[in-house]
Amino acid sequence: MLDAPEECDWMAPMKTKMFAAILGLAVLAVGCVQTVTGKRTAGVPFIKDKIEARYERPMDQVFQAAKDVIRDNGVLVNEITLHDQTNTVNGIAKVAEGKVSQNKVWVRVEQMDSRVTAVTVQTRTRGGGSNIDLTAEIDKQIALKLVR
Repeated sequence: MLDAPEECDWMAPMKTKMFAAILGLAVLAVGCVQTVTGKRTAGVPFIKDKIEARYERPMDQVFQAAKDVIRDNGVLVNEITLHDQTNTVNGIAKVAEGKVSQNKVWVRVEQMDSRVTAVTVQTRTRGGGSNIDLTAEIDKQIALKLVR
């Protein structure tokens, strides 16, 4: 009677290497991404998560509209004033941070020149992915608030 073949000696190290390779790919897939605040958060890199727009309105008016939009759709968590920004007129940028439908939302507002204010909207899901539809919706609502 023939005995069942035993597992080859070379298969155990190969399984370990395969597991290590898959684990390494998972770590690379979910990493850190930079937010519009200049800080980092967990997320999937290399995917579009920001929309930029420019409005002919004063910075304070645009920032108020951004905060109102976040409050209307979710919860305003934090307001941040960033000093010494290189591409702004007065060296100040403001960021409204909030949560909308369990997504993290950041809206950065910068005065580009005496008439133009730049807005960058960024969103990330709980799992670190992008929600570009929500990003576009928030940007559109900010624009509509500025028209009224």
